[in-house]
Amino acid sequence: MSRLDDELADAAALDEDEGEIQPSASAEPGSTPTGLQAGTSPQRNLGLLIVLLVIGSALVGLMLTSLRSAVVYSKGVDELLADRDRLLGRAVRVEGTLVRGSLARRENPCAYRFVMERAGRRLEVEYPRCSIPDTFRDVSYTSITVTAEGRLGTDGRFEATQIMAKCPSKYEEQTRAAADDAAPSRPIAID
Repeated sequence: MSRLDDELADAAALDEDEGEIQPSASAEPGSTPTGLQAGTSPQRNLGLLIVLLVIGSALVGLMLTSLRSAVVYSKGVDELLADRDRLLGRAVRVEGTLVRGSLARRENPCAYRFVMERAGRRLEVEYPRCSIPDTFRDVSYTSITVTAEGRLGTDGRFEATQIMAKCPSKYEEQTRAAADDAAPSRPIAID
């Protein structure tokens, strides 16, 4: 018989209950058939699987705990104030409408203050920077949607680290050009 026939005979003699190879009459004693590894047992495979599962679980746990500190909650003004105790001191992104006439600027040290509102609830915001986005203007012809990112302080004031304002649409810009009081107002100076 050829070597291939010997290997096929060895494979056919595989005992399914024990998972061991029964040598055929033509196989040499102490030899391992080609393609099968000596020393591979189900216990060894189970141990390897357990080790891989433990390592995978540890990596997933590490990712989740490190991401928890990077989470930024996104809320409306009304939702933020409703969850004030839970969100106090955490990174939050809050959205609302700029209250007309509330934008004020302090020169030394540079800071902007304004009030946002949503669903009848108001929030005072302080933004300690010298410049604001060009789209963030206190105008009378349209309401400006503002998104501020920062932390809610214990005094109830929101300390913003970043502010973004939604640009008015082209239609609103055309309406502004036609309006008498279209010139954007300057922020009120704070002493």
